[in-house]
Amino acid sequence: MKTYRGDRTIDGVAVTVDGRPLPDRTDIKDISRDGFEWSYEGSAPAQLALAILVDHFGSATPALQGYERFMRDVVANFGNEWEFTSADIDAALAACAA
Repeated sequence: MKTYRGDRTIDGVAVTVDGRPLPDRTDIKDISRDGFEWSYEGSAPAQLALAILVDHFGSATPALQGYERFMRDVVANFGNEWEFTSADIDAALAACAA
C-alpha cells in the first residue's frame, strides 16, 4: 500500500509517495506550472489530484476521468499537513461514485 504525504515547509510545499517526491505529471496534462497546492479548488490542487491518481492507477486514462472530482472532494479539503494511503484513495473514489 502506498502512502502519499504533503507538507508546507519554509521552502514551499513538499509532496511525496512512499518517501519519494511525487512527479507533477504535467507530461500528461499541464494544468498548473506553479506546482502542487491543496486546501482549496484551483489549478495547482487539480495538478496534485491528477498526479496522485496517475500514480495510484498507474495509468493516465482513469486519472484524467476523475481528477477534477477528486480535487474538489478530497484535495481541496486537505489540511496543511496530510497523509493519504492507497486504501484512502479507493474509499474516496468509491464515495465520489456513489
